[in-house]
Amino acid sequence: MAAELRERYPEATIDMIPSGGGRFEVTVDGIPIYQKSKLGRHAKPGEIAQLLAKARGQAADARR
Repeated sequence: MAAELRERYPEATIDMIPSGGGRFEVTVDGIPIYQKSKLGRHAKPGEIAQLLAKARGQAADARR
């Protein structure tokens, strides 16, 4: 997944931070866009990239 995101967004800084307890979270600029603990499932293929694109679009809209 990290490789897919790095390819789609080469300008982004992507960090994989190990954790315990089955946690899987994705944040953009400190804002969570995916939390396995809240959804009770792992992300579907392409889901994180889609959420990231949406989050980036909203951030761009806020700057206008």
